[in-house]
Amino acid sequence: MMGGGYGLLGGVMMLVFWVAVIALIVYGIRWFNDGGPGTGAGRRSDALDILRDRFARGEIDEDEFKRRKAALEARAG
Repeated sequence: MMGGGYGLLGGVMMLVFWVAVIALIVYGIRWFNDGGPGTGAGRRSDALDILRDRFARGEIDEDEFKRRKAALEARAG
C-alpha cells in the first residue's frame, strides 16, 4: 500500500504555514496598537502641537517654549 500523503515535506510546509500565520497576527496586533503606518512623525508633530497650544494658553513662557521645541526637534533627528 502506498500512501497518498506529502510525507516529511508536507509536515514542514504545514509548520512554515502556521508560523507565518502567527507572525502575521502578531504583526497586525502590533500595527493596530501603534496606530498604523506613519505615526512616528505624527507623534512628534502632535507633541509640537500640544506645546504650541500650551504656549498659546499662557501655560509656558517663550523661553520654555523655545527650549522644549528645540528638545523635540533634536529628538526627531
